Amino acid sequence: MDFELDKLAAELQKEVWSQFSEVVIDHANNPRNVGCIEEADGYASVTGVCGDTIQIWLKVKDDSISEIKFWTDGCGTTIAAGSMVTELARDKTVAEALQITPRDVLDALGGLPDESAHCAFLAANALHEAIKDYRKSQGRGSARD
Repeated sequence: MDFELDKLAAELQKEVWSQFSEVVIDHANNPRNVGCIEEADGYASVTGVCGDTIQIWLKVKDDSISEIKFWTDGCGTTIAAGSMVTELARDKTVAEALQITPRDVLDALGGLPDESAHCAFLAANALHEAIKDYRKSQGRGSARD
């Protein structure tokens, strides 16, 4: 009986993951930059339409993002999007990181099914909010300053 259940579970998992790119699967199973940063220069916690939350912490040195971490309570695609947005933003200037769009996250992941695309929006939004927090702490009122 256990063998049959294991076999069925493996088949279902294979079917579910078949709609995702290898990049998504890799970032979901082996996320980069997970954790938090003590005394971060910028921080944001954003909850998406699906109820998943992504938190992003960043450290800035010489106007570049020198360290960035994320945490999420979300599904595999939210994990993958959070992981990817941190990879895209690390070592970029603050202005460059602010230009990262949900499309950039989607493209870097090799796409997501329509019902999961909102995860890229959530990740990019969390990044932008963390940058706004950093800029506010630097005496700049908006992300455009």
